Amino acid sequence: MTDIQDNPTNVPQSLFSVEAMRLTLDTPWKAINEIERMLLLPLARLQCALAGVAWGAGWKLYGLPIIQKHRRSTLTIGAGMELRSTARSNPLGANRPCILSTRRAGAVLTIGSGFGMTGGSIVVEERVTIGSRVVIGANSVVSDTDFHPLTVTRRQTDFLDGATAPVVIGDDVFIGMGTLVLKGVTIGAGSVIGAGSVVTRDIPAGVIAAGNPAQVLRTIP
Repeated sequence: MTDIQDNPTNVPQSLFSVEAMRLTLDTPWKAINEIERMLLLPLARLQCALAGVAWGAGWKLYGLPIIQKHRRSTLTIGAGMELRSTARSNPLGANRPCILSTRRAGAVLTIGSGFGMTGGSIVVEERVTIGSRVVIGANSVVSDTDFHPLTVTRRQTDFLDGATAPVVIGDDVFIGMGTLVLKGVTIGAGSVIGAGSVVTRDIPAGVIAAGNPAQVLRTIP
C-alpha cells in the first residue's frame, strides 16, 4: 500500500561534498540522477518560464515534466517540489513524465510546499487544491473532469465537455502508486490511499483507505 521513493532526504546539497562521494560509492544510480538533474536545470527553468510557471525555491526535477498551462488559467506550486519523470529516478519505474495540465480558461491548480510525484498526472478543468507535504505515488492520476460526456448525443456535439467537480487533497496525504483520484473528491489531511485504488468519494482525515472504489480500512493512530 506504500510507494517506494528514492529518499530525497539523503541527497547531499553539494556534488563535491564528502556525503556526495559516499553516495556515489554506495548508490551510484542516485549520483547519476543528481548529475542529470543538475545538467537539466537550465532547460527545466526555461520550460517553466515558457509555460508561465514561476520557478519555486528548492524545486528538484528528475527529467523534464510535461506542463500544459492554459494562458488564462492559474498554476501555483510551493517550495520544495520534487517531480520524478524518468524510470531510473524511482525504483518503481515511472512509465511516463509527470504531467501538470490546466486545460481551460479559469482552471486553478494550487499545490502547497513539499510536494512530490513520480510519473503521475494532475489534470484540471475547474479546480484542484493540494495541500503541503503531499506525496503522490508512481503513475497515479488526479483529475477533476470526466473528459467526455456520458450520453452519445452530447459526445457527438461536444466530445470534450465531460462533467467537472473540484478535487481537494489535504496536507500530509500519501497516495500509493497507480491510484486514480476522480472528480469531486476530498481526501482529508494525513490520510493514506492504498496503491491501485480508485477514489470516487470523500475520504476523511487520518485514515487508511484502499480499493475500487476506495473505502476506509482503519484509522491511523
